[in-house]
Amino acid sequence: MQEKKKLNLGVKILIGLVAGIIVGAIFWMAMGADAAGAFTAKYIKPFGDIFVNLLKFIVVPLVLLSIMDGVISMGDIGKVGKIGWKTVAYFLVTTAIACIIGLIVANIFKGAFPVLSLAEDAAYEAKSSNLMDTIVNIFPNNAISPLSTSSMLQIIVISIAFGCGILVAGDKGKPFGDFITSFNEVTQRVMGFILALSPYGVFALMVWVVAAQGPKILGHLGLVLLAAYIGYIIHVVLVYSLSVKVFAQMSPITFFKKVFPAAAFAFTSTSSVASLPITKECCDDMNVDSEVSSFVLPLGATVNMDGTAIYQCVAAIFLAKCIGIDLTLTQMIIIVVTATLASIGTAGTSGAGMIMLAMVLDAVGVPPTYIGIIYGIDRLFDMGRTALNVVGDASCAVCVNHWEGNNNA
Repeated sequence: MQEKKKLNLGVKILIGLVAGIIVGAIFWMAMGADAAGAFTAKYIKPFGDIFVNLLKFIVVPLVLLSIMDGVISMGDIGKVGKIGWKTVAYFLVTTAIACIIGLIVANIFKGAFPVLSLAEDAAYEAKSSNLMDTIVNIFPNNAISPLSTSSMLQIIVISIAFGCGILVAGDKGKPFGDFITSFNEVTQRVMGFILALSPYGVFALMVWVVAAQGPKILGHLGLVLLAAYIGYIIHVVLVYSLSVKVFAQMSPITFFKKVFPAAAFAFTSTSSVASLPITKECCDDMNVDSEVSSFVLPLGATVNMDGTAIYQCVAAIFLAKCIGIDLTLTQMIIIVVTATLASIGTAGTSGAGMIMLAMVLDAVGVPPTYIGIIYGIDRLFDMGRTALNVVGDASCAVCVNHWEGNNNA
């Protein structure tokens, strides 16, 4: 009994995925696609919908509070100084590049992605607007409406503004800052409760999808997984290799050899935060000043999510195609902006990227219900994206260390 309680959540999700595929296939073979799809949509899918609703429920408080807490944790704005701005700029630029890589790869694969014949979403239309309207609408005209309508870009702006306000307020802002930190910790625990329901949500949604579409959907899941990993590899080879070579005058081969232990641990643990001690050791081995790595790495575990950004872009294109939506250029720009800023609010713990995906989908008008299609294999996405995130943290530490006049290995 004791061992069952300690069963890894990823293993439980995998069990839910396999069970859902088997049960869905049984319905599909016994009843036919139309009857099985209708039956599972009526009696099994609602349990998956409950899980998706809970994901959507936690997104707003999670983004609002975690970004505010992240800004607060940086301490005095003046004290952060040069290191802070260089670090944040590096993270935001590499994350934006990761989004673009993710979108390019996903669009190359898009022709092979399926359009699912699920009637309930046939009339669904994507949100669209011109680019200037989108930019204007990022900035809210009141503080309450974005929270009630889940306008994520506006919520991010509110979070950053209030987080900076707390820092500038000094001692007077400290009580409110302590409240935000406490509230954020509570929200993270609630997120944990919701993620604990993942295996059941995955089971219900996979039964419905496989029953309605047949086992052929599994081949499409392998395709979207391949697209994500191609994006990960391109980002590592192009962005991180060039960064350490150009900005730190370090051989990329040397860098990857030194950072490999941290990447391997991140790949298996799927947690940027849990990988921090090993990443710190790797940076020490590359002669990164402790003052730099002690600042850059914890911040990176919170705000640097290049792998997550690639995953969100690939998943958004895939899920949009599933319901017959071809995203416009404006919507793809919205994905880049949202995924980049959302990286600030993505906790460095296993599975948190999936909750942020709901936010990205909402931003471009794709119903989060379809998260269930890929959630069952999220662990496989998560392994690669976490390893990428950790390598990105180390590359930033190496570059900032060089910019500060220190010598790398």
